Amino acid sequence: MTLRPPTERPRVLQMQGIAKVFGGTTTALRDMNLTVNEGDFISLLGPSGCGKSTALRLIAGLMQPTQGRILWEGGRGKDDLGVVFQEPTLMPWATVARNVFLPFRLRGQSYDSVKDRIAEILTLVGLEKFADSYPRELSGGMKMRVSIARAMVTNPRLILMDEPFAALDEITRQKLNIDLLTLKAKIGCTVIFITHSVFESVFLADRVVVMAARPGRVSAEVAVDAPYPRDATFRTSAEYAAHTQVVSAALLQAIEEHA
Repeated sequence: MTLRPPTERPRVLQMQGIAKVFGGTTTALRDMNLTVNEGDFISLLGPSGCGKSTALRLIAGLMQPTQGRILWEGGRGKDDLGVVFQEPTLMPWATVARNVFLPFRLRGQSYDSVKDRIAEILTLVGLEKFADSYPRELSGGMKMRVSIARAMVTNPRLILMDEPFAALDEITRQKLNIDLLTLKAKIGCTVIFITHSVFESVFLADRVVVMAARPGRVSAEVAVDAPYPRDATFRTSAEYAAHTQVVSAALLQAIEEHA
């Protein structure tokens, strides 16, 4: 079910007829179809076990589909993306700046050649004063900012985010939602963001993709046409409430499809 078609933009990738079977018996995804367009902010929303994280890992190239294909268009494909996991996964022995340097190091670049870019991205995430700090000295929200900075420092075409704010308190989570939208606007990337929260999905996304479980597949796509930038006042608006009602209904239908 598509409640509203996505805005026409140049494509980044297409998932066509994707299936993923584990152990020959457990079908995590079946007939998963998704088009990702340049500049999209897509929230993947669905019940636990619907294959959201599996879909993200397939896009990242961390595993291969059992059936179907992922087509990248007009770019470097899966080599041109950043990933933010549920946990910050920082190196405890390295400073904030050296953690953010990691993608460059893996490419064989020297620290001195990219230190200005690292300083720039740390300023964008509000951590310019913590470049020489270690993860143990940071709060949970600050650690996640480092993880986001590391994913975005190379200016990737696509950012994949797997419930990055789920473990944070509500106040920190809402603040990071706003900061993420601000950062995306400045960098100009495309984002796929996994969440279990209807409220978070509507606040962040211009497209909410609702997935049904067992096997995982797209059940609905809901366009959130509220303009950016969005701030705390958007959360209390009638427009926000209306969108959350539509997405909640689509999620309930997806759950009933599984039942």
